[in-house]
Amino acid sequence: MNGKVNGHVDGHRAGERSVGTLVKQGTEQLSTLVRQEMKLAQAELTKKGKKAGIGGGLFGAAALLAFFGLAALITAAIVAIAIPLPLWASALIVGGGLLLFAGLLALAGRSQVKRAVPPTPDEAVDSMKDDLATIKERAKR
Repeated sequence: MNGKVNGHVDGHRAGERSVGTLVKQGTEQLSTLVRQEMKLAQAELTKKGKKAGIGGGLFGAAALLAFFGLAALITAAIVAIAIPLPLWASALIVGGGLLLFAGLLALAGRSQVKRAVPPTPDEAVDSMKDDLATIKERAKR
């Protein structure tokens, strides 16, 4: 006998896939899905890392301007003792303006850092949960 009985090949209908074949295909599909989810997570972490870098740069700029603002305020105090009012008043205005600008940069930097934390790939995690739910649903059928 060649294994063919009444249109069946070794107990399976022609065209039906064996359990082993289905498991193999499922494993391959799951592997592909996991690789795609890892790529998504990597892209999301890269995006958040860039935002954290921008926020850090803005904080650095704010610190530099605050330093110069403080230097101008100190200069204003020194000039105020040695020279009449208009010179120190102008130095005070410049120093205050620099400190105000530094404060605005610090707020912008804080906003960027808040957008980047926590550094977890939330979109990828949500997508993976959806994929697992779909797999469980199909497995029940």
